[in-house]
Amino acid sequence: MRPLAERMRPNHLEDYVGQQHLVGESSVLRQAIATGQVPSFILWGPPGVGKTTLANIVAKQLQRPFYTLSAINSGVKDIRETIQKAKSQQFFSRPNPILFIDEIHRFSKSQQDSLLGAVEQGIITLIGATTENPSFEVIAALLSRCQVYILKPLSKEELIYLVDDALAKDEELKKKQITVKEYDAMLRYSGGDARKLYNILELVTNFQEGEQFEVTNELVTQKVQQNISIYDKAGEQHYDIASALIKSIRGSDPNGAVYWLARMIEGGEDVKFIARRVMIAAAEDIGLANPNGLLMATTAFQAVQAVGFPEARIILSQAVIYLATSPKSNSAYMAINKAQALVKQTGNLPVPLHLRNAPTQLMKRLDYGKDYLYSHDHPGNFVQQQYLPDDLEGKIIFEPQENNPSEKKIKDRLQQQWKGKYRY
Repeated sequence: MRPLAERMRPNHLEDYVGQQHLVGESSVLRQAIATGQVPSFILWGPPGVGKTTLANIVAKQLQRPFYTLSAINSGVKDIRETIQKAKSQQFFSRPNPILFIDEIHRFSKSQQDSLLGAVEQGIITLIGATTENPSFEVIAALLSRCQVYILKPLSKEELIYLVDDALAKDEELKKKQITVKEYDAMLRYSGGDARKLYNILELVTNFQEGEQFEVTNELVTQKVQQNISIYDKAGEQHYDIASALIKSIRGSDPNGAVYWLARMIEGGEDVKFIARRVMIAAAEDIGLANPNGLLMATTAFQAVQAVGFPEARIILSQAVIYLATSPKSNSAYMAINKAQALVKQTGNLPVPLHLRNAPTQLMKRLDYGKDYLYSHDHPGNFVQQQYLPDDLEGKIIFEPQENNPSEKKIKDRLQQQWKGKYRY
C-alpha cells in the first residue's frame, strides 16, 4: 500500500494547501500556469511544504512530459540522458518537457553546468527544489536563467486541515472511526513538515487496536518514541544528533564521532550542514591546540561540495576522525566571548591616538598615529606598546591553555615578549 502522504498528494491547484502567495487567485505562478508560459524556476523552502507536489501539479495542468531526478543519486550522465530524451520529443509544436530536480543544492558545479544549455535553449523547463538559499547553492549562470519562488512554512491551521482532510477523504482512514482530541503532539513532532505529519498520523492509526479511538498527545508521543530511530532532519532529533557528533569530537572519541556522522548521513542530512558543523568544532574545540584542524575542516567543506555523496562520506569521516583525535583547546572561543562581553560592558571606548588612522594633515595635527611604533622596525619584529583602550590597559582577555604543547609555546612566548604584562 502507498504511504498516506502519497495517497493524499493533490493533483490540482484547487486541492493544494498553503503557499497562497504563489498559487492563490491572481498570484504570479497561477497566472503563469493559466497562460502556459511557465519559466524555469526554483522552489526554495523548508521540508514538507509542497515543493514536489507543486512541481507535479504544474506538469499535469500544463499536460507536459515530466521527468524527475534526485540530486542524491543522479550524476551528469543521468542529466544528459534525460536531456536527450527531452530533445527526442521536440517535434511540431509540442511543448517542452519539465525536468524536476529535487534537492538541487546537492548538485556539484559540473552537474549544474550540464543543465545550462538545455535550459537556455528551451529544451526543458527546469523546476528545482531546495531547502537551502539558492543564492549560495546554485551557480550564478543557472540562477540567472530561473525565477526563484519562496515557499513559506505551513501554518498551524493548514496542518490541522491536512489531518482532518486525510481522516475525511483517505479510503483507509475512513474505515476507522478516528477522533482527534489533541493536535499539539502531532504538530510538534512534524516540525511543520506535511509529509512527516502524514507519517505520524499513519503510524498512530495503523498500530492502534480497534476501529474506534481518540488521538491524544499522550498516544502520539508514545507511538513516536517507540519509533525514535526515524531520523528527523528538521526537528528536535536533527539537532540532538548534530550535538552528539560535536560532543563526541570534543570528547576525543573517534568511535562516537564517526557513528553519529553515519547517523546523519544515513538520515539524509545535507552534506554541507555536516561540513559546517565540523568547521565550527575545529575552531571551537580544537582551536590553537592544533591549528591544522580548521584547515582540515575547511578543505573537507570545499571537497564535499565538489564531490557530493556518496564519496563525500569518506572525506567527512577523515575530517571527523582527525578532529576527534586532535588535542583540544577552547581558548579562542573563550577569548572572543570574553571580549564581546567586555565590549557590551564598557561601550565604545576611544581608540588610543597612536593606533588611529591618519590619512589627512588635519588628523596628523590632531596627533592621530603619533608615536606609533612599527613592530617590524624592531628586533624580533616586536616592540612593547599599548593596544587596548586606556580604560582597559592591563586587561587579560586571551588565556592560552597549558594542556597542549602548541599553546604552551604561545604562553611562553607572550610572557617572554611582554615582560610580565601577560600574567597567567
